[in-house]
Amino acid sequence: MDALGLTQIAEEWMVVLSPEQFRVLCQNGTELRGTAEYDKFSEEGIYNCASCGTPLYNSTTKFNSGWGWRAFYGFPGAITRTPDPEGRIIEITCTTCGRHLGHVFKGEGFKTPTDERHYVCFV
Repeated sequence: MDALGLTQIAEEWMVVLSPEQFRVLCQNGTELRGTAEYDKFSEEGIYNCASCGTPLYNSTTKFNSGWGWRAFYGFPGAITRTPDPEGRIIEITCTTCGRHLGHVFKGEGFKTPTDERHYVCFV
């Protein structure tokens, strides 16, 4: 796709998403610690991708990691994992639309069935 096509797609997303959502979801940004709308949200339900609405997490998989961002362990198949070249950081994206969601960390000692913490920006 040429630069003009990418610019047009970006402009379309800028209309749909807030500036902060666009920065995080489309430019791989990170929310400021402790500022996330749903960080301390505890109602039951499903958390969906802010870009396309795909169900990503059930509220029963959300937990307090103490890091200041929402933490989950995820739905099988809803998240795509992409390790960085060194294999230290694993980016997670929505499998449906490819938007950046955050990162996944393993082996931190959290008592989750997957031994993972999905640090998730916007859902």
